[in-house]
Amino acid sequence: MAGSAVGAGVLVIAASLSIGLAAVGGAAVTAQRAAGAADAAALAAADAASGAIAVAEEPCELAGRVASASGARLVACSVEGFVATVQVEAAYAGLAAVSRARAGPPEGR
Repeated sequence: MAGSAVGAGVLVIAASLSIGLAAVGGAAVTAQRAAGAADAAALAAADAASGAIAVAEEPCELAGRVASASGARLVACSVEGFVATVQVEAAYAGLAAVSRARAGPPEGR
């Protein structure tokens, strides 16, 4: 009887740790997805602003479309010259992972 109680306790602890690790892993994946979406959106906006790619839409509209394709939502976007700065948000379990990125030509050029 005591062995059954110990076995059940070990099983409950193992299940709790597994659920906790899965939640932390999912949050880490979402944070990386948000970072990748921000990078891609900033690069797209900077390329559109500089004329490196020919698009009919505004740079921030393109950034929003790229962020959406990456599973995130564009929260903020600004373009100054050829430099684009974006902020995106990706949701996971009711929480938001926020990431910012900046893209443009090298400093001093």
